[in-house]
Amino acid sequence: MKLRDLIVWLDELAPLELAEEWDNVGLLAGDPDQPVRRVLLTIDLTEDVLAEARSLKTDLILAYHPPIFEPMKAVVKGRGVSPLLYEVIRSGMAVYAFHTALDSVRGGVNDLLADVIGIADAQPLQSQGFAPEKMCKIAVYLPENDLDKVSSAIFAAGAGHIGNYSHCSFRAKGTGTFKGAANTNPIVGRPGQLEQAPELRLESIVPVERLKPCVAAMIAAHCYEEVAYDIYPLLHNRSHLGLGRFGDLRKPVSKKTLIETIKKNLKVNAVGLIGRASGQARRGAVCAGSCGSALRHVIRNNCDFYLTGELNHHNALKLQEAGITTICVSHSNSERLVLRHVANKLKPRCPELQFIVSNKDKDPFTWG
Repeated sequence: MKLRDLIVWLDELAPLELAEEWDNVGLLAGDPDQPVRRVLLTIDLTEDVLAEARSLKTDLILAYHPPIFEPMKAVVKGRGVSPLLYEVIRSGMAVYAFHTALDSVRGGVNDLLADVIGIADAQPLQSQGFAPEKMCKIAVYLPENDLDKVSSAIFAAGAGHIGNYSHCSFRAKGTGTFKGAANTNPIVGRPGQLEQAPELRLESIVPVERLKPCVAAMIAAHCYEEVAYDIYPLLHNRSHLGLGRFGDLRKPVSKKTLIETIKKNLKVNAVGLIGRASGQARRGAVCAGSCGSALRHVIRNNCDFYLTGELNHHNALKLQEAGITTICVSHSNSERLVLRHVANKLKPRCPELQFIVSNKDKDPFTWG
């Protein structure tokens, strides 16, 4: 399989458009046309992970955290922040990163954490709301006799595709008015007179990248001297997507039991605790990694239990003051369970590939 073909499946699993604006996701190193046979999944690209990838003859490293985050001025052996990336490229391997795209998508890391603590109907802590689509709507006004010619022109230029359907449009009848100047040559009526004419409104959707040729084809096929048309940017409802998750638990559970469940499922021996471990949890929230920006939503949504990777001191104090029992399991420990999940999702789609979860990817902290 070519890397570019695998990337299609990766983008379906965690669309890159869902990543935060500050993030750096997608193919970060490698040749899209290179063949891929073996894929190594890891949270971080470290020296140990790189050595493991080499020993396994890995073609692609799927990293949760992007190894290129800050701008880089050079990729030089043994110098600066780039030695690992230099060795990856030198070894002929590619690197692809998911990060916040996999945080926000349904079925991603935050939904897995929500399942761990038993949230019934998990909603994003920090919703993406409405976001620009890669499609727009075009509407044009024309006489009925022009309908077939103009619609055929815009369809041929790329308009009218919805999923597996083509030639999609909507047509509505109405009345157009106009008054041409002395130097005009209207199809209906005379210059200088206010005219009314039966017209159709033809509308269809078109990918943004095909908008310019679509408009050109529409105008060329239209019979009017001046073509009246509208272009509408479309918004996509992403209110069900975003960072973190919160909601009522399927049933009230003791916080001590919940903490033990977290340790077992995330394979950690120790956790950081803010607040009380006694009492029952009824409404929970989760956020993988570090989610300072989502913290106010944990408090605002009246959660009594919060699972995350890490917190800074002042955010920890806010949670303590709010009386919310909080568990910190360390940044990467809150994310690592997603690696096996991603591998299991990709195997049926790419049965010819071997997906391996790294044995060398570890939390940098040792917990005593």
